[in-house]
Amino acid sequence: MKYILAGNLDRDWIGRHKERVEACRAKAHEFGIEFESIYYTQGVYDFIDVVEASDAYVILAFSMWYSKKGYGHVTTMPAFDEETIERVDAMT
Repeated sequence: MKYILAGNLDRDWIGRHKERVEACRAKAHEFGIEFESIYYTQGVYDFIDVVEASDAYVILAFSMWYSKKGYGHVTTMPAFDEETIERVDAMT
């Protein structure tokens, strides 16, 4: 399933992009999470990632690890494709 990770960086990690991203990719790989895309934004969030993961538990584990490392905060959301919404719409 796809998930959206919308995050904010802790100020101590601003300017240390490469170090943080390498650690995040390694931990995500451990959890079986695959990054589909990473975007840096201006506004409410510092970044938006689209990832593929087996279930919400590994996303929760990754988010908790991210916060414990002091990188910042991640808001996670499941991402449903158009086909799924159409199936759900037909059920209602």
